[in-house]
Amino acid sequence: MNLFAPRLLAHYDRHARKLPWRAPPGSNAPDPYRVWLSEIMLQQTTVAAVKPYFETFTERWPDVTALAEADEGELMAAWAGLGYYARARNLLACARVVAGEHDGRFPASEAELLKLPGVGAYTAAAIAAIAFGERAVVVDANVERVVARLFAIDTPLPQGRAEIRAAADRITPDARAGDFAQAMMDLGATICTVRNPLCGLCPLSDGCKGRDDPVAYPVKAAKKARPERQGFVWWLQKEEHVWLVRRPGKGLLGGMRALPTSEWGVEPPYAPPVRGSWQRLSTPVFHVFTHFSLNLQVEWLHAEGDCMAGQTGEWWAIDNIGAAGLPTLFAKAARAVMEEVQNAAKISRYGS
Repeated sequence: MNLFAPRLLAHYDRHARKLPWRAPPGSNAPDPYRVWLSEIMLQQTTVAAVKPYFETFTERWPDVTALAEADEGELMAAWAGLGYYARARNLLACARVVAGEHDGRFPASEAELLKLPGVGAYTAAAIAAIAFGERAVVVDANVERVVARLFAIDTPLPQGRAEIRAAADRITPDARAGDFAQAMMDLGATICTVRNPLCGLCPLSDGCKGRDDPVAYPVKAAKKARPERQGFVWWLQKEEHVWLVRRPGKGLLGGMRALPTSEWGVEPPYAPPVRGSWQRLSTPVFHVFTHFSLNLQVEWLHAEGDCMAGQTGEWWAIDNIGAAGLPTLFAKAARAVMEEVQNAAKISRYGS
């Protein structure tokens, strides 16, 4: 008999986290739009980081139809800093499919949700369970850890994920599927944590096979070394404006405003946007992506005349650079220029 579900749901009824996209335990299912939006934002991102973005998005685009009508550039700018920008492009694509092909209503079944752009197996299961009450097996990183410990599953990841999902399926109840999924997420986020799990507070500790050594689970394969790439990024200033470009729609940071940059590789070509006596900052900008790390040499130059006439891009007011929606990498480079060069009194009128 599955005793895990009633114990966990009883605990969830008392201790559920209050989150802006979540309905209280035992209540009617929340708005599918808010569930979907939160689940896309939460992919590989913490709850604390997502909260302000979620509130901004739902104020600006309160339903899926409003989001479907959003300007892509404005949406990408609003997403800036949240990372994994393909999610933002898929967000808009999915909203347009729901608005255009489903009359603004999200499909209620896991199978139909899987057909939407940017909705994978986990997200489809989470929306189906939380927004529609459908029994679905919801396994994110927190749930994966909880289940691996409950059943002492020692098959290393990623091979062990099939075994973990099968075990999660066995304990998922037919009733209150959404609450159960969120209860498992909460358990992993607050009690069954990666380090120093609070086993004494866990409502499932009596039946946990991994309790004697919980941090041993899940077993992870050795990480491969992350390759390092090099590149250049250029700050071209004309009076109180800086030259920004729009990155190609497909690929890394696609569709985002950015500073001009070289290709990224082992020995990238040096090809600044204009000729001139470029000054190099003393410290490169370092950034880590999922599959590689990047060192960018940062250079700056004061433009003479309209040197970018006929080029694709825009002059952006430096004192409003925060509104450009630069991805974190380019925001780092901008800060580096403004701090170092301003201290040398070579760029004026950017606050001290």
